[in-house]
Amino acid sequence: MPLGPARSPRRPAHSLSGHSRSGHRRHRHRPHRLLPALVLALALVLPAAGPAAADPDPGPGPDPAPEPVATVLTAEAPARYAGSRVPVRLLLTDEAGEPVAGAALRLERRRDGVWSEVPAGPTDETGSATAEVEAARAPKDNRVRASYDGDETHAPSGTGLVRLRLRRRNADVRLDGPGSVVDEQSVRLRVRVTTGAGEPVEGPVRLERRAGRRWVEEERLRLDQRGRAATRVAPREDTRYRARVTRRPWLDSGTSTVHRLDNRPPGTPVALPKGAPRPRRSLPAQPRAVGEGSNAKVSRIPGGVWKQMTGRSWHAGCPVGRASLRLLRINYWGYDGYRYRGELVAHADAVGRMSRALADMYARELPIRSMYRVDRFGWSKRLKGADDHASMAAGNTSAFNCRQVVGRPGVRSPHSWGRSLDVNPWENPYRTSGGWLPTGWWVGRSHPRVAWRSGSHAVVSLMRGHGVRWTYGTADAHHFDAPAGGGRTAGRGDRPHLPPVCDHEVCH
Repeated sequence: MPLGPARSPRRPAHSLSGHSRSGHRRHRHRPHRLLPALVLALALVLPAAGPAAADPDPGPGPDPAPEPVATVLTAEAPARYAGSRVPVRLLLTDEAGEPVAGAALRLERRRDGVWSEVPAGPTDETGSATAEVEAARAPKDNRVRASYDGDETHAPSGTGLVRLRLRRRNADVRLDGPGSVVDEQSVRLRVRVTTGAGEPVEGPVRLERRAGRRWVEEERLRLDQRGRAATRVAPREDTRYRARVTRRPWLDSGTSTVHRLDNRPPGTPVALPKGAPRPRRSLPAQPRAVGEGSNAKVSRIPGGVWKQMTGRSWHAGCPVGRASLRLLRINYWGYDGYRYRGELVAHADAVGRMSRALADMYARELPIRSMYRVDRFGWSKRLKGADDHASMAAGNTSAFNCRQVVGRPGVRSPHSWGRSLDVNPWENPYRTSGGWLPTGWWVGRSHPRVAWRSGSHAVVSLMRGHGVRWTYGTADAHHFDAPAGGGRTAGRGDRPHLPPVCDHEVCH
């Protein structure tokens, strides 16, 4: 095939003139490059513009409601007496101290553990309201509280617990009753307590008695609703009493005037002759009587009593020992008309007769001055036994005493066997070689109750009726014997060492 003329090869498109082609290409493709940027800008603008177009701005809204103003509620009341009306003043103010008028307040009062509302009016222009309650005697019932519920402009508030103060009334305490009481009997004392306004006081009251320099509680009584209380007392001596109430929240303490109660003897006191001397030695009063009547009690010698006797009324060499002796305790009438409890030691085979004779004296109200065991008076070197001189000088009644005869050194006394009894020696003297003991004033004088000068006297007669003999008559008027067996003299059958002279001469 014939070859045609040769042609130049085609240049690829990109090898075309760069200016024209390239300029043409840039012009044709520019929109494609700006589109993404345009889309992005619209995406950013349209959301913000869209809502504004759909919901235009309404403008500023209304102001919020103001907060309620804080308030202060207080309550105050003057002190009043229990039972009277108490005005309770309530005051309501705002936080700036301005009064809140027309506010409804609530006042409550607690009584017996229960809260109840008390009427209280609305506050006035000063922010005040007043309510009344009655003051009670018990502090726990004098408590109130007030509250305010608030409104649209004022906040609620309350007082908390408020205690009402009490004024104390004076206490009028009275104690009355008899002015005297017979010993061993009782009388009724009455107490009445009221306020100064005459209102009865209920509750405890103390009955006190004077003991030395101080007052001690005798009994605690309880006043009833009428303010009255009563009790019985049986003092054994002259006694002073008073009644006292202690201070209370509503009442001052108070004390009655002193009530004197004289103790009177149940028996008849001894009326001695004018000028009669008193015993040279005084003794304390013995314990008051125990039980009814003479109430005689016989026992063996207790250890404590024997210890006190040893070295005084008994010592080594005595003709009888502890096993042969007995202790007698018995009531007797004293010279002052009171009943006392005495004691003496005697032989076991004589104590029964002595006891019955002394009980008979009691039944007939024949008095005894005192009846202490003779060992109370201590040891006597002169008598080699308990001090009988001191016992006689005190007018003391006694029995056993292991000693020598008064005025006869070396001669053993019949009292050493415990069968001899000395009764009221001061008024019934003993004749010694040196004169009359313990006093000569009573020689030749008698008394229907306490001094005897003949066998017909009531004391001598009753002693004889019980086998207790008036051995030496007026030569030793106070000496009696309860002989062993049926001998005429003092215990001859049981005193082998007693000198025969004592059968014919006075051996006191």
